[in-house]
Amino acid sequence: MVKIYKIDHLARSLIDLLSILDRIQKAGAAFQSPTEPVDTSTSAGRMMTHMLGAFAEFERGMIRERSIAGQALATTRGVKCGRPRSISVDDEKEIVRLWQSKRYTMDSLAAIFNAHQSTEYSSRGIQA
Repeated sequence: MVKIYKIDHLARSLIDLLSILDRIQKAGAAFQSPTEPVDTSTSAGRMMTHMLGAFAEFERGMIRERSIAGQALATTRGVKCGRPRSISVDDEKEIVRLWQSKRYTMDSLAAIFNAHQSTEYSSRGIQA
């Protein structure tokens, strides 16, 4: 038995939802949501599941569009969106230069610049 609070917590798109439900069915398991009328053993239940999945995908799309519009509006007002930089632009350039010299590992660069290794990977020009 696979239980999920709400269908929109299970998948990001209708295609993903149907794929997951198909895998659950092929594994011989059942699917249940205590907050939504889901019964995939009947035609009406499958249709309702498809509709809930489609509405969840639509809702995520609307949230995304509103978020992008809000960020664009904030940017026009001079607000910087996103997390603050963990390393300076000058340090980033130095990290790239040192990495390209092939004398440093990601671990050593992270230690030198007191940053997490994923920060080093995200610096421009570094392909791990």
